[in-house]
Amino acid sequence: MQTTFTKDQLRDPAIARSNEILRSCVHCGFCTATCPTYQVLGDELDSPRGRVYLIKDMLENNRVPDEKTVKHIDRCLSCLACMTTCPSGVHYMHLVDHARAYIETHYKRPFSDRALRWILARILPYPGRFRLALYGAKLARPLRGLMPDPRLKAMLEMAPRQIPPVSRNDDPQSFAATEPRKKRVALMTGCAQKALNTDINDATIRLLTRLGCEVVVAEGAGCCGALTHHMGREDESHATAAKNIHAWVAEMDGKGLDAIVINTSGCGTTVKDYGHMFRNDPLAADAARVSERAMDVSELLMQLDLPLGADKGLTVAYHAACSLQHGQQIKTYPKTLLKRAGFKVVEPTDSHLCCGSAGTYNLLQPEISGQLKARKIKTLEARKPDLIAAGNIGCMMQIGSGTELPIMHTVELLDWATGGPQPPALTQPGKRAPQIPRLR
Repeated sequence: MQTTFTKDQLRDPAIARSNEILRSCVHCGFCTATCPTYQVLGDELDSPRGRVYLIKDMLENNRVPDEKTVKHIDRCLSCLACMTTCPSGVHYMHLVDHARAYIETHYKRPFSDRALRWILARILPYPGRFRLALYGAKLARPLRGLMPDPRLKAMLEMAPRQIPPVSRNDDPQSFAATEPRKKRVALMTGCAQKALNTDINDATIRLLTRLGCEVVVAEGAGCCGALTHHMGREDESHATAAKNIHAWVAEMDGKGLDAIVINTSGCGTTVKDYGHMFRNDPLAADAARVSERAMDVSELLMQLDLPLGADKGLTVAYHAACSLQHGQQIKTYPKTLLKRAGFKVVEPTDSHLCCGSAGTYNLLQPEISGQLKARKIKTLEARKPDLIAAGNIGCMMQIGSGTELPIMHTVELLDWATGGPQPPALTQPGKRAPQIPRLR
């Protein structure tokens, strides 16, 4: 793609990077075949190729974003399926992130939009605040049909029926390996996950220590910054990311770390991109070190000796989170691990398509998100599984809110199969409990 940025414009590192990305696009349109919003809406401007043209025009002309451009950029899920499909290696993620940051600083949204985004940015990344908000949403849930704004209704519907108790395993501390130590790793405990589902981190700690890892929850680490980053709020996202960098570098330079383990794939995609996010910052070198050590939990487990299990008699429908299969290009590890542990693994049709969660997308774009959720649940249930497994809390909440099948993190199943407790989600009220075999 030909671009016409001036020399002055290209002195801005963000413009220079976007220019590189735009020039790599050859207009082939392969991306439209795997773009969820294009599949649902059928509008070229709701495809990656269409958005590329909108972003190019906006950035080249230093244009104040108009309502049309903002609408189509906002509708992007950042699922990154287009990056998996693209034969030219167009790094759409960095381009759309730049576009969102540009919109945030150059476009004045309607008051209701500004207020909602401000509330989400002030609540979701903070587990304590988020937990209080969930209790409030749970109380107000019976009134969701009276909400004038579908986004408010979506927020109330997101509240889980049961809000888990606080887990002290999320506090800064170290967990010793129960087998001869092989690795020392930092576990990112996250933010929203600590309010929505405490079983995931608990299971991860049990499993990793059982397999010979000393697990550290670093002092000062918290939200990865993804939730605000994808809303274009760069200052906020970089501030929280910087705290993580300082926390993990202190561990690396102290007792050392073999890996920074992340069990929420949306966070993993962001942490692995810290090197790019801070490339022009004094933290550049440390950010690059963090990105190099960041691993999805399935990557680490592939390096450890997960015991080979007998047939468990359970069929697991594996949902591949977009941030894992497209953002991190990890496609086989979770399935390989589940099969090794003795589960039968099946996948839905069109497993590359997003479930519609995408961070705050299901709250900001509930109509499109709802269509994608219904489509994903239908294809998962068509495989007639006993349960669903996924590697991202957002996907679990999204899919779990629309199916009677139990849904849990891959790590919970692996922990159970190797000596841990039965995942609570298997007997959660309102879910169709499978016939549970004896695992030991």
